[in-house]
Amino acid sequence: MIRKIFRFALKLILWFIGISLFLVIIFKWVPVPFTPLMFIRSIEQKTDGKELVWHHDWVPIEDISKNLQLAVICSEDQNFLNHNGFDMEAIEKVYKKYKQGKTTRGASTISQQTAKNLFLWPSHSWVRKGFEVYFTFLIETFWSKQRILEVYLNSIEMGNGIYGAEAASQYWFHKSAKNLTKYEAAALAAVLPSPLRYKANPASAYIQGRKAWIVQQMGFFGKYPFDDKKKK
Repeated sequence: MIRKIFRFALKLILWFIGISLFLVIIFKWVPVPFTPLMFIRSIEQKTDGKELVWHHDWVPIEDISKNLQLAVICSEDQNFLNHNGFDMEAIEKVYKKYKQGKTTRGASTISQQTAKNLFLWPSHSWVRKGFEVYFTFLIETFWSKQRILEVYLNSIEMGNGIYGAEAASQYWFHKSAKNLTKYEAAALAAVLPSPLRYKANPASAYIQGRKAWIVQQMGFFGKYPFDDKKKK
């Protein structure tokens, strides 16, 4: 009996590894049509008796303003180009503040958020966190940083039923994502921590402050990180 259970568990693990590897390799090139969060939000809207809203338009990274690409890096993960998926320095800082009883934003990187958005569900459980570590390792292994950012910008939630840079740009500013100005890009990046709570346009006083900080960080960051690099 124990052998049967062990064999069954081993088969499940092997199937999971095989399927997850297949999906990660496929999505290295293929546009992501939807994410688990999109379905979850739709179910929540239906359950609450609200209008079903689902806007998602995949565009290649070349059609996403460099302003927005740089804005989300400066806002969400300034060490994105240097770490291997996990910002250990940021994790250490969060842990120290946690021990001191202080509240702070998490240390989740763009790579981790991409893994969570694409393959997992919104939760704070240790089980989901473990899967997040696994998928983050896979995409950092098989994808380029530019591909990770491309998938992130096409799948991130940016409003009620608004997913990805193109849909968000059209919804908030009535223009294509490739035409976003520096301040419009900063506004979209500013709402990412709580996209169902904040509006990119018109911006509240808090979002205006966040916009100014992000634009300042964009100036400090300097040259756009993927210039003169071919997409892998």
